[in-house]
Amino acid sequence: MNRAPRAWIWPLVIGLVCTLTWSSPAGADTSRAGLDDALDTILADPLLKGGAAGVVVADADTGAVLYQHRPDDRLMPASNTKLFTSAAAMGLLGPDYTFRTEVLTAGSRHGRVLRGDLYLRGTGDPTLLAEDYDRLAASLAESGIERVTGRLIADDTRFDTQRVGRSWAADDESAYYAAQISPLTLAPDTDYDAGSVIVRTTPGAAAGDRPEVTLTPSTDYLRIDNRATTGATGSGSTLTVERQHGSNTLTVSGALPAGSSPAKEWVSVWEPTGYAASVFTDALARHGVHLDKATRLGKATPPDARPLASHRSMPLKQLLIPFMKLSNNIHAEVLTKAIGYETAGRGTWDAGLAAISDWLKKQGVDTGSVRQVDGSGLSRMDNIAAGRLAELLLTVRDEPWYADWYASLPVACAPDRMVGGTLRSRMCGTPAAGNARGKTGSLTGASGLSGYVTDADGRELVYSVVTNNYLAPSVKSLEDAIVVTLAKSGADRVTAVRPKAVPGATAERGGAADLECSWTKPRRC
Repeated sequence: MNRAPRAWIWPLVIGLVCTLTWSSPAGADTSRAGLDDALDTILADPLLKGGAAGVVVADADTGAVLYQHRPDDRLMPASNTKLFTSAAAMGLLGPDYTFRTEVLTAGSRHGRVLRGDLYLRGTGDPTLLAEDYDRLAASLAESGIERVTGRLIADDTRFDTQRVGRSWAADDESAYYAAQISPLTLAPDTDYDAGSVIVRTTPGAAAGDRPEVTLTPSTDYLRIDNRATTGATGSGSTLTVERQHGSNTLTVSGALPAGSSPAKEWVSVWEPTGYAASVFTDALARHGVHLDKATRLGKATPPDARPLASHRSMPLKQLLIPFMKLSNNIHAEVLTKAIGYETAGRGTWDAGLAAISDWLKKQGVDTGSVRQVDGSGLSRMDNIAAGRLAELLLTVRDEPWYADWYASLPVACAPDRMVGGTLRSRMCGTPAAGNARGKTGSLTGASGLSGYVTDADGRELVYSVVTNNYLAPSVKSLEDAIVVTLAKSGADRVTAVRPKAVPGATAERGGAADLECSWTKPRRC
């Protein structure tokens, strides 16, 4: 992407700490130099010393590049990868695409007895809750079925059996934001954190008492190994919850102070297909439907099976809200595999990513310089330049579904989690508040913010900022300073903003911004 000459003077105005004003008959050239100087000053901040940065700013209407700094350098984009995945999902699956979960049988009905097997077939819905499985079970019971002579077969064959993405960190295995991917799963909450459970630990009445540990949803699919204790009133919490590798044993250890509020931890399960089947089996039992045989996983539903009950998800244009606002990794990966299935008949990462790449290329994105190995950006093998993200942000504005996609981007300083999302505590008290929209991204040593902002003259700008290899706990303040600089732009001057002067630009996760703030529970953003 080459920097295009400006058509008019486009100075930026920011006056939070230092003010550098230009007024010159040279007009556009001086104004442009002022913008270059302002953004170059931000990128020279010691927070980024020794690191790498790619930055692009463009006029959204004309596509003219107003500023660029190493726009073609391939960097780890973290969750900025979701811009590619979400846009391709809208383009390839369509805004009204839904996931269908069905209960089927090829058996025969004899009064209240179903002779044969019961199939639970999933297609990838990451928004299924325990109550949805309960409604499916209730529907069977209401039809008069009380006994199934066969077994429940959990059909997760829509996707392949590769459960985690390439180069996902091993120490993230039990983290809910790195949960295993299956077309048959469920979420414990309305953030739709599919493939995980919520572990709630309540301290005992007195120091030394064993705390109470419960799961949401309630299930015996996981085993609790409670080694924790109740600490003295006012003492610090040392509670930890870990799932043992390859198992569903949750070890709760450490201490929780007496009199403190219950602690909650979101933990991924091992084999989400079995998790969903177990919760559904429990629901069947509650509604008086008995299964004669044990559950079986991973077998395809016969082609002649007929549906007995079904559930359809919200459409994709609505799913984009929790997906993008909260940077939900599982949604990104499910959509990637769904794209693969719908375009190539294979629910695999390879098929989905190939389709995403082809779609991006048709949109004018230079995919020859992109490496994308998952849908979410959790992999450290993803390499995307800021210039490629800017290309996408420009081209999607012409798509018929753009309004829905744009609405899914987090909004700076908007307090509602499903509006502000991962930006809801950032850039407050500045012209970017309620104005700037963008997709955040955070991994250790990698950060990104790409989206749209309107300047003081009402001109919409596209921006992409990707930084890597820094040692500072966070460089979010640099991202925010750039966006605030753009938001405060005016017709007669450019003002450089010092990153520390931007409200809300603090590191997440107790001073370490190595994860998206929405991935740290309780919710930090």
